[in-house]
Amino acid sequence: MNDDLPIQTDTLAETSNFIIYKAEEPDGETTYHLELGMATLHFFQEEWDEFLELVQALANVGRNPENRK
Repeated sequence: MNDDLPIQTDTLAETSNFIIYKAEEPDGETTYHLELGMATLHFFQEEWDEFLELVQALANVGRNPENRK
């Protein structure tokens, strides 16, 4: 594998302080990166899918005040 190959990235969402992008790695793996200020979280596809489920669950709780406990 050639480490000098450019990695293709695509920005998925961005605000003034945060960014989420995905990268197509040279080995064919897709990774997702969540930059939160000084911290960056890195996810493989399976982890990203689970993270999205978690965020969706959080959004659902936020929409329904009865779910907050």
